[in-house]
Amino acid sequence: MAEPTLLTLLPHLMRLSRVIGRGQLVERAMAATNSGLDRPAMSVLFQLRMAEEPLRIGEIAARMEVAGPHVTRLVQGIERRKLVRRVVDPQDQRARLIDLTPEGRQVTDRYLETILGWFEEALAAWPADDRDRFATLTKRFADDLANRLARLDEED
Repeated sequence: MAEPTLLTLLPHLMRLSRVIGRGQLVERAMAATNSGLDRPAMSVLFQLRMAEEPLRIGEIAARMEVAGPHVTRLVQGIERRKLVRRVVDPQDQRARLIDLTPEGRQVTDRYLETILGWFEEALAAWPADDRDRFATLTKRFADDLANRLARLDEED
């Protein structure tokens, strides 16, 4: 059986997952952009924005943890909406990278501003040390859990 601290933490982690994953956070932020995009399309834009550089389709897929052909279809849709464009890969002139257009950056920035604003409101009463510690520990936990699950996938 898990140690008591983890057992008491689990319901809170599950609640956080529901708040983020079931749309209360993401869907409301997407609606605030007035872009008409669906969650997968916004995820592509988000990955490009967080990378701060153009990416190959395969890299976007890896970051989203989905198959490349799925991302190819998503990119085609948002490319038609002029939110991304294909650019030449400076490392390989034959290859193309996906880059945000100015319009794509604006949509993504509105999305991020909305979410970050809610996070700031939720953490407003927290002392700076608690906020810093929370950020450090959340990243560490997410990295460690993702690595553990990846090892389980390799064992299968």
